[in-house]
Amino acid sequence: MPRGMVVLFAIASGMSVANVYYAQPLLDAIASDFTVELSAIGGVITATQVGCALALILLVPLGDRVDRRRLMIVQWLALIAALLMVALAPSTLALLAGMLGVGLLGTAMTQGLIAYAASAAPPAQQGRVVGAAQGGVFVGLLLARVVAGGVSDVAGWRGVYVAAAFMMAVLAPPLLRRLPALARPGAGQQAVSYLKLIASMFTLLFHDRLLQRRGMLAMLMFAAFNIFWSALALRLTAPPFSLSHVAVGALGLVGAIGALAATRAGRWADAGHGQVATGFSLALLLVAWWPLSHMESSLAALIVGIVLLDVGGQALHVTNQSLIFRDRSGDHSRLVGAYMLFYSVGSGAGALASTVTFAHAGWYGVCVLGAGVSATAGVFWLSVDLARKKRDAPS
Repeated sequence: MPRGMVVLFAIASGMSVANVYYAQPLLDAIASDFTVELSAIGGVITATQVGCALALILLVPLGDRVDRRRLMIVQWLALIAALLMVALAPSTLALLAGMLGVGLLGTAMTQGLIAYAASAAPPAQQGRVVGAAQGGVFVGLLLARVVAGGVSDVAGWRGVYVAAAFMMAVLAPPLLRRLPALARPGAGQQAVSYLKLIASMFTLLFHDRLLQRRGMLAMLMFAAFNIFWSALALRLTAPPFSLSHVAVGALGLVGAIGALAATRAGRWADAGHGQVATGFSLALLLVAWWPLSHMESSLAALIVGIVLLDVGGQALHVTNQSLIFRDRSGDHSRLVGAYMLFYSVGSGAGALASTVTFAHAGWYGVCVLGAGVSATAGVFWLSVDLARKKRDAPS
């Protein structure tokens, strides 16, 4: 695949996913605007993740049945409408409905693009291309916090979503013109009913053991990831730090090295070193909580912790996707939909648990929670790997 096309997939994926994460550094401002308790404001992130889960079940699998380009046009227009709904929300209920729509459509676009990239890439380059697209997702996630912080300091949190709608409108025409042509789904796939298509995704989910194992790792990793990021803004915008939203968002940029790790992890998976990449990633994910727990006395420790957390999380994510896509050509959309269901559960639960824990136990409580979840992921992987080695050992 030409390098320019790989870059295009990375940019489009990053801009799509950014919409899902704009709210994270704005939670305190949103809580103030709608007079919501800090312990409950994590529900905004949870609503977004519910939308993510619905997208993975109801929209993402459609890429295996209908023309992906046409599907993206419809989803793009609907996403712009959802962003404007959030910007204009007059009540908490309208805000939650808009956030659900942003999660639904932002996720459908992002995962649709990743499945598109996996389908368009030659088999020997699949890990590299998926890693590049996922690297774009990660950079978009980080930039989302910076953009949200900067725009909100100038135009308020609602201005963030107006700007997001504008950026998506500008990106759509060039992207849709340059996406590579894919073979249309075969007559047999097109003839499959919508309900059977959705059911087939759950068949994969219940019978594909590799998908189940990698999905569990993803669920725990994304829970840990959101435990950290959902509480960070609440802590850094309060005394003694009292940082602006743009400063909080800019801190996320130090983890941009995670995008490089994502690409490297994809290459390792292509070379058959998926287990090594997994163990390395999980070790970083756990170790990261030690410097993060010292944030109160050292912002340098916070920066080190962010780098470790982001590199470990993104490398694991790309390794997971590279392994489940391998040797599977006709069901990429359903595979990514089933896999990312674990992500939605982990992200939503992590965000809600984080804000509740922060309200009752402070920053150290959040770090203990995150370290516990990360350790659980490591124990799960070791137990599965040990069982696999016993099963494969000669009798």
